[in-house]
Amino acid sequence: MQVGIIFPQFEIGADPAIITEFARRADSVGYSHLLVYEHVLGANIEQRPGWQRPHGDTHRAYTDKDLFHEPLVLFGFLSAVTRRIGLVTGVIVLPQRQTALVAKQTAEVDVLSGGRLRLGVGIGWNSVEYEALGMDFKSKAVRLEEQIALLRAFWTQPVVDFGGKWHTVSQAGINPLPTQRPIPLWMGGGTDTVLDVVLDRIARLGDGWFSQMKPGDVARDTVQRLRDYAQAAGRDPLSLGIEARLNLRDVERSQWRKYIDHWREIGATHISISAIGLDLSPQEHISMVDTLWTELSLGDYTCAGANHG
Repeated sequence: MQVGIIFPQFEIGADPAIITEFARRADSVGYSHLLVYEHVLGANIEQRPGWQRPHGDTHRAYTDKDLFHEPLVLFGFLSAVTRRIGLVTGVIVLPQRQTALVAKQTAEVDVLSGGRLRLGVGIGWNSVEYEALGMDFKSKAVRLEEQIALLRAFWTQPVVDFGGKWHTVSQAGINPLPTQRPIPLWMGGGTDTVLDVVLDRIARLGDGWFSQMKPGDVARDTVQRLRDYAQAAGRDPLSLGIEARLNLRDVERSQWRKYIDHWREIGATHISISAIGLDLSPQEHISMVDTLWTELSLGDYTCAGANHG
């Protein structure tokens, strides 16, 4: 199992020196990857009474008060100040972005980092962002599948001819191509009402799944369903990665190691640890990088130079 750490987006601040120190510490200690969340825009909820994430999601609805670094620009910066740690988006809201531009940006990050990018994508939930970015919110799920096919074409072919419902590319390509051809492409998402739709999509088109479930019988069953879908799609079920998430604020400290062990037993290939929500200062977040590694003996799980895909 590869163990990564989650970049404390809106708690790390905007000081480049602090950001550099956090990333370099995670890199040198031995974490396999650094995972970064995305939101392009935050909504002003003072003008939206009762506005929240859909489907009864209990996680916070990020607003204009929350600081978010743009992941791909951030990764360009981190490529220069880190040596080996994987750079992971968890996740980019792909349908609100132009596909050709994402292909170009991600290829550039992969080149500059020496092949360390893992692109996590999803459809998102925030209609405010879609509106401001000029993209249709209702068609996001169906457009995502076409975007994935086009991204892989751009990443692997010098010249692309592509005709789809949403995209037309006539004899054009990106240069340089990425170091990884194609870049590993993972997917998040999946509320209870659409989980099987998401699992089927990942099984057909993805390289891995970001789970936000707690370890247990439901998670075990979901992993098996994902593998069943992969088998039905003619793919090797064990070729799909599974990344769990440990939010420290939600689990008793005495149970942190057991949480990781339980997910490994279920079949997770990766796990990312988040200290967001513990009321830590930027410097305390940096110190937590070392504390977690030592206290949880994370070196038992991961190793330097691990495959980032």
